[in-house]
Amino acid sequence: MEFHPSIIPIARTFDVTDEKAASEAAEEIVKMGFANRKEGFKVLMPKEKKLAKRIGYTVTTSITYGLRQTKQDRDVKYWTYHHDSDHYAIVLVNPKVVQELGF
Repeated sequence: MEFHPSIIPIARTFDVTDEKAASEAAEEIVKMGFANRKEGFKVLMPKEKKLAKRIGYTVTTSITYGLRQTKQDRDVKYWTYHHDSDHYAIVLVNPKVVQELGF
């Protein structure tokens, strides 16, 4: 079976349209945490390249910072891909989940 991030089980999907919403989504993801979770999180971003880059940077750095502040494990894998004609997506997941799925 060929791997694609869209096949990872998702606990919650966040549809983010700006950097403020990206920060809020990252805070929510940190609160929910990655430990003892068999699913990942998906963040949908608009296909406007410059905005998507800023949102992606905000999400990834805010999650890493939040996990460090709350003393949670910061070992998180993520992939960015074309979700559909209107969105890019970031899938974030604990690497143990990827290993359990056999990828």
